[in-house]
Amino acid sequence: QVQLVESGGGLVQAGGSLRLSCRVSGRSVSRIGMGWYRQAPGKERALVAIIDAANNTYYTDPVKGRATISRENARNELYLEMNSVNTEDTAMYYCSALRVGVPPVDYWGQGTQVTVSS
Repeated sequence: QVQLVESGGGLVQAGGSLRLSCRVSGRSVSRIGMGWYRQAPGKERALVAIIDAANNTYYTDPVKGRATISRENARNELYLEMNSVNTEDTAMYYCSALRVGVPPVDYWGQGTQVTVSS
């Protein structure tokens, strides 16, 4: 069983930066694709960034150039750093372990709330 626990959310001033962490247990982060998603009030959950097992990264347009997804294998953690945040970054942020096991299953954390104040 893969478990994910996000942390690092909170209140951030517009123009500032944030760093979210996701602690993973039950599977090594070095061998799986992982992602950050977010869900703003009244909107569907949306992809923010992905890092695959080969450390290739992908960012969606709203965060491209402002976000960095990374992982630390020794800590078995995933991170999301974002700068120049704005109010549209306000959302619940979720980390996910993607397509793990056979049959492949996506695992999700409970989320961490980020609120950007103007």
